[in-house]
Amino acid sequence: MSKARYIYGNGQPYLKPGELAGKLIVVEGTDGVGRSTQITEIKQWLEMNGHAVVTTGLSRSALLTKTIDQAKAGHTLNINTYCLLYVADFADRLEHEIIPSLRAGFVVIADRYIYTLIARAVVRGADPEWIRHVLGFALLPDAVFYLKISLENLIPRVINSERLYEHYWLEDSPEGLDYWEAGMDLRLGEDFYDSFLEYQRRKMLAFENMSKEYSFEVIPASRGFNQVNRLLKQGFLRILQK
Repeated sequence: MSKARYIYGNGQPYLKPGELAGKLIVVEGTDGVGRSTQITEIKQWLEMNGHAVVTTGLSRSALLTKTIDQAKAGHTLNINTYCLLYVADFADRLEHEIIPSLRAGFVVIADRYIYTLIARAVVRGADPEWIRHVLGFALLPDAVFYLKISLENLIPRVINSERLYEHYWLEDSPEGLDYWEAGMDLRLGEDFYDSFLEYQRRKMLAFENMSKEYSFEVIPASRGFNQVNRLLKQGFLRILQK
């Protein structure tokens, strides 16, 4: 990455990252597309080949994770509060996890980045310019790999998932998809299933628009695991050899 560059603004005023020896690589994609499974395998593969790797993802900040969980439990958040909680989580991880790891020369793999935050905000009716301005401190990744899938191909994965009832559709689920991840706050359907599908459709449209704006490298996620994994590894190697 060498010198820090930002997607929109000039970074956090009090934080001067300086030279960053590592690489920041983002894997984006809608829920159920297989991001986390791919990242787990790629992390192991990179470490076996001598790379120091750190993974990060949404709502993993030690400062904000519990707060976000508690705030979402009431199902009464307005859109601005919802967005700002995740922005604060990202800011904390950027300062205390992502930038220090990049300084130390680590490969940082982000399981979703600010693009998911933008998609969620836009789908919920937030002003696109506002959310971009709020996230103006985000580092520009070295690459964004977007696991793209159609709704038609996503549905069988969700229906056949062993986590269907345990994680996807229970409102009190501590992980996986809950009330908010199914878009139930938007009243998109009569039940979690219908709402989830419509919510994903809208997020896919938002990702499609951002894919061109931010030059995502698109990976066809409807292919088998091994094919997707091979394409991701080729992309990672290309970035790491720069």
